[in-house]
Amino acid sequence: MYSLSDFDFELPQELIAQTPLAERSASRLLQVLPDAMIDNSFADIVDLLAPGDLLVFNDTRVLKARFFGVKETGGKVEVLVERVIDSAHVHAQIRASKSPVRGMKIRLADAFDVIVGERAGEFYALEFPGDVFELIEAHGRLPLPPYIEHAADACDETRYQTVYAKTPGAVAAPTAGLHFDQALLDTLTARGVQFAYVTLHVGAGTFQPVRNENLAEHNMHSEWYTISQQTVDAVRATQAAGHNIVAVGTTSMRALESASQSGSLQAGSADTRLFITPGYTFKTVTRLITNFHLPKSTLLMLVSAFAGYDAIRAAYQHAISQRYRFFSYGDAMFLTRMPPC
Repeated sequence: MYSLSDFDFELPQELIAQTPLAERSASRLLQVLPDAMIDNSFADIVDLLAPGDLLVFNDTRVLKARFFGVKETGGKVEVLVERVIDSAHVHAQIRASKSPVRGMKIRLADAFDVIVGERAGEFYALEFPGDVFELIEAHGRLPLPPYIEHAADACDETRYQTVYAKTPGAVAAPTAGLHFDQALLDTLTARGVQFAYVTLHVGAGTFQPVRNENLAEHNMHSEWYTISQQTVDAVRATQAAGHNIVAVGTTSMRALESASQSGSLQAGSADTRLFITPGYTFKTVTRLITNFHLPKSTLLMLVSAFAGYDAIRAAYQHAISQRYRFFSYGDAMFLTRMPPC
């Protein structure tokens, strides 16, 4: 049985990528095999996939979800929209010297007022005076991860979105997808690799470390996903033909596995609190493209469950020794599902 300390590691600060490379597909790709580590360029993914394999992408789009504002009492606040509930309401984190109360008005971006509603755990309900998506896009700021030390600029607004981002709702990017540019997608299509899409709106909880040494005590954050019948049909056809289901990122993985709890993938929409740790039996995904993850994170536990704890420890040691770039703007791994015991 693994505990929290089993998922800690020392990472030199200078390996945390602060900016993206000039070209999306110029990043490195570490192929992790049971008995070998192979260093590649990300563009080499074309040679690691076979005609008929299915790449499953998360088409969520990152919102400009960060706001700075002022309470009607004059106190400064920082607001991070976590989830859009409907066209006029969101759930958000609020940082302030004193917690806001229900009914209070907050002026955001010196542009419009929101009204504070009920508090639910760490989130507050906020009522917007107009269309949520329009106001967020017009006045919000892109919420870069906490380990990126600069404020978001015009480059980030392009590069912290995937080229296929479609459905707004995330507060963090599905970062494995950031390595794909249109030229690479076209090359994969020409090779006969198939594409399918899910939507999982990545929440800020993805950056939160687990704090309980006993993993069974961790309260997993919730994220909303949807999977179409078209994607289900593509997955089933790929499985029937004996090809691989390749999740592009842990968010695609989480959506696919959450919708496979009955034993096979089902279409639909739901919130998921699926917490994947070593010992989990994967039901749909056979390959995974993923970036390198934070120490003590649920995502590090997920990849350890998928490829094997020892293989991931070895991969991270190799990546650090070879000066791979880590986290959202960093390099990637190509993992194969560990055979069930």
